[in-house]
Amino acid sequence: MRGADEGAERMGDAAAEGAGAGSTGAPRADGAPATAADPPEPAAPGPRRGLRVLRARIPRTGAARGRRRGAVIAGCGLLTAVLLVLPGAVPNAGPRAGSLLETFLPWLGAPALLLAVAALVRRAPAALAASALPLAAWLVLFGPMLLPAGPGGHDLTAVQHNVSDENADPAGTARALLRAAPELIALQELTPEALPAYREVLEPRYPHHAVVGSVGLWSVHPLQDARRVDIRPQGFDPAWNRGLRATLRVPSGDLAVYVAHLPSMRLGVPEGLRSGPRDEAAALLGEVLAEDGAERTLLLGDLNGTVDDRGLAPVTSRLGVHGPGFAFSWPASLPVARIDHVLARGAAVVRIDPLPATGSDHLPVVARIRL
Repeated sequence: MRGADEGAERMGDAAAEGAGAGSTGAPRADGAPATAADPPEPAAPGPRRGLRVLRARIPRTGAARGRRRGAVIAGCGLLTAVLLVLPGAVPNAGPRAGSLLETFLPWLGAPALLLAVAALVRRAPAALAASALPLAAWLVLFGPMLLPAGPGGHDLTAVQHNVSDENADPAGTARALLRAAPELIALQELTPEALPAYREVLEPRYPHHAVVGSVGLWSVHPLQDARRVDIRPQGFDPAWNRGLRATLRVPSGDLAVYVAHLPSMRLGVPEGLRSGPRDEAAALLGEVLAEDGAERTLLLGDLNGTVDDRGLAPVTSRLGVHGPGFAFSWPASLPVARIDHVLARGAAVVRIDPLPATGSDHLPVVARIRL
């Protein structure tokens, strides 16, 4: 009996193993056992499958974001190029946004460079091509300012400086200007209290001088016919005198020399840039320049604007823009704009550079002039 029982047990075990080998494990949904012919049931979502889906989506999302950023870089590059080439397209009515842009136009090179760097980092060809446009425009407009003066030298050296009516050391300022060894010095914001100090320092080397109101001119060469030039805007005090003309006698012939200080501009909110009086004085000065029959003319002054500012067009359209050198002169603590100028007609300003700071809020500038 024991042998028969053991044989039955072995037969049962074999049958069980055979059943396990012929099935796929779990029964089907209708209760029938699953077989090898039946397709496997889909696996329930788990943590690993969720991670795989997330990883598959991330590159697509990152690429889309990269394309969007590339489009933004390209758009900004095109806008910067347009502003550089066509600043006149920005209206000047009301807050004078056009003049404000033109005052700081050279600084558009900074965002142009940043856009090019961003395009390189993003490896976006279209954005890189678009960001190259403002860089090319900047180089065409302002690249010549970085070049050295051309061959041929110069015949006259002139210094232009708004010395500030709050200058605590006028004598020290005058001595600082002597270090540039100019033949001609033009000053603005001369006060009755400070004028004796300037005269004491300058007259031994510059015996020829003329002062009208708050502007003055000192020269190693003779000056003749010095007189006031009326550039006073309507409504200003009659004592407001900031224009001077004189005839400079040099070995090569005479020059008409103007010294001018146009009214200041103010920036406020919400009115924007207030340049009305400056623009009116520039128009008056432009009329005087147009009527002057001198063969050679030189203008030195604080024009309270850059040569790109359309508000100075009545002046700059009648004189040649000076040559290489940015010569940012204002404010002295961090110069960002060139508002002190030496401009010429019938002669050429071949180089202009800033000089070290004095007691003024402007930097002096020195110009080399070919007659």
